[in-house]
Amino acid sequence: MQTLVDELLAGWFRHYPVLATELGNHDHDAEWPDLSAPGRAARLAFLAEVEERVTALDTASLSRDEQIDRRILLENVEAARFGEETLREDTWSPLSYVYLFGGGLFGLLSREFAPLPDRLRSVAGRLRGLPGALDQARLTLDAGGPRPVSSFHTEKAIATIGGVADLARAAATEAEGLGDEALSAEVREAADAAVEAVEAFRDWLRDDLAPRATGDFRLGPELYAQKFRHALKTDLTPDELEQRATSAFAQVRGEMVRLARELWPTWIGDEPMPDAERDLVARVLDAIAADHPQASELLDFCRAENERIEAFIRERDLVGLADEPLKIIWTPPFLRAFGGAMLIPPGPLDKGLDSFFAITPPPDDWTDEQVASMLREDNSRMLRLLTIHEAVPGHYLQLAYSNRTDSLVRAIFQSGVFAEGWAVYVTQVMMDVGYGAEDPALMLVHWKFYLRAITNTMMDIGIHAGAMDEDDAMRLMVDGGWQERSEATEKWSRARLSSTQLCEYFLGAVEMTELEAEARRRAAGQGREFAYRPFLESVLAHGTPSTPVIREILFGEAAV
Repeated sequence: MQTLVDELLAGWFRHYPVLATELGNHDHDAEWPDLSAPGRAARLAFLAEVEERVTALDTASLSRDEQIDRRILLENVEAARFGEETLREDTWSPLSYVYLFGGGLFGLLSREFAPLPDRLRSVAGRLRGLPGALDQARLTLDAGGPRPVSSFHTEKAIATIGGVADLARAAATEAEGLGDEALSAEVREAADAAVEAVEAFRDWLRDDLAPRATGDFRLGPELYAQKFRHALKTDLTPDELEQRATSAFAQVRGEMVRLARELWPTWIGDEPMPDAERDLVARVLDAIAADHPQASELLDFCRAENERIEAFIRERDLVGLADEPLKIIWTPPFLRAFGGAMLIPPGPLDKGLDSFFAITPPPDDWTDEQVASMLREDNSRMLRLLTIHEAVPGHYLQLAYSNRTDSLVRAIFQSGVFAEGWAVYVTQVMMDVGYGAEDPALMLVHWKFYLRAITNTMMDIGIHAGAMDEDDAMRLMVDGGWQERSEATEKWSRARLSSTQLCEYFLGAVEMTELEAEARRRAAGQGREFAYRPFLESVLAHGTPSTPVIREILFGEAAV
C-alpha cells in the first residue's frame, strides 16, 4: 500500500501546491494551483482516481494500520470532492484567495527549510505567477457559481488583501539584504508586478465586485449540514451537537455562579451580592479582568507564562515535552481577519522547524475604548489559559508529536476536531491536576474560556443553519458568556467567515473527554490505576486523525 500512498500524495501535492508547501513538500514551491475551470476539472478527475484506487484495495490483505490509513484517505477525498463540486468557495468568497495567496508566500518566507536564496527563488516564481492567478480569481468570481458572491467575505478580502502585497515587499527587502544583485533584481521585478496586481485586484473588489456582491454569509441548513459532516467527520448532526452545547451551557454557567459567590469577598469585599446571577458573575469577572498586561507586553507575558507551564508539567510528569522550536510572534497581517491567537505550525514533512504562536494586536484604527475592552477580555488569567491552549501542552505540543508519526496519511490529513478538541481538553486536564490552584480566580476564568467554546458552537450552528443575527449573537456571548464586547464583535465576524470551524472546540473536547473516560474504565476493569502520561502520549502518538479514528486505534474497534 505504501507505493500507492506515495503515488497519490505526489499527485495531491501537484494539484494543491500551496498545501504541499504548508505540509513540507517543496517540489512545487514556485507554483500556484490552476484556478481555471480546466484546473478544477483536473483536480476532480484526480480525486475520482484516488477514490477508485483506494476503494479497490483488498482490505483483507491490509494490516490494521493500513486499514486505518485507507479510511482516512477515503474520508478526506470525499471532503475534497465536496469542496470542489458543491461548496465552491472560490466562486463566492474573495477572502479564500487572500488565504491562498498569503499562505503561499508566508510559508516560503517564514520557514527555514532551505537556504534563504533558494526559498526566495521559489517566492519569485510565485510572485511572477500571482498576476495571472489573480486574473483567474477575478474570472471565477465574475462567472459566479451555486451561490451569489458574499458581500461580507468581499468586505473582509478588501480589508486584508494588502497583507499579500506586504509579503511581496518583504521578499524584495529580504533579497536586497543578501548582496546577490541578480537574485535581488529577480525578486524585486517579480514583487513590483505582484504588488501592482494585488492593488488592482483590491480596486476591482472595491469598485466593481462589492457593489454587486449581494450574497449572504450564511450557508443555509442544507449546505451547512453537508459541510458539517465532511469537515468535522462526526456522526452527530448539527441539531444533536447544538443540544449537547445547550446542556453544557447551563451546567458551566451554574458552576461559574458557584465560584463567583466564593470569590466575591476576595475580589469585591463587603458589598452585598446582587440577586441576579448574571450580575454577580459579571462583577467578579470584571474585577479580575482589570489585571492585564498592556498591548505592547502581550508577547513577553505569554513567553514567560509558557516557561512556567513547562516547569509545572515537568514537575508533575504529566506528558513529555517537545524540543522543536516555538516562537511567539504577532499575527501576520493577512491572517488578522480571524483576530485572536493561533498556532502556525511547520508541516509534517518539515522536521525541526519553528512553530509560531501568533497573537493578534489591537487594530490600528481601534479606539482607546476598544483596545481596553480587548485587553480586559485577554486579561492575565485568560492569557495563561490561552498559552496552554495554543502552546504547551496544547496545539504546539500536539502538532510536534503529530509530525513524528510514521504514517504520512495521518500526519498530512489532519482533523481540526482532534487538534482543537485536544487543546480544549488538555486545558481542563491542567486544571484538574492543579495548575494555578493557588489562584482560585483562574478557575473561574477557565470556565469562562470553556464557555466560549460552547457559545462558539451554538453561534456557528445558529448563524449558518438558522437565522441568528448580530443582536442574538451578542446576547449569547456578552450576556450569556460574559465576554467583553470587543471579543464578541470579533467572534461575530469570524463566525460569519468560517462555518463549522467554531464547532471543532466543543465537539473535540467532548470526544476527547469520552476517550479518557473509556481509558479509565478499561484501567479499572484491569485492576490498574489510570495515569495521565501514558494515556496522553498514546493519544498524541498517531498524528492528527479524526477522533473516531483515534478511538479505533486506541481501543481496537473495527477500522473498516
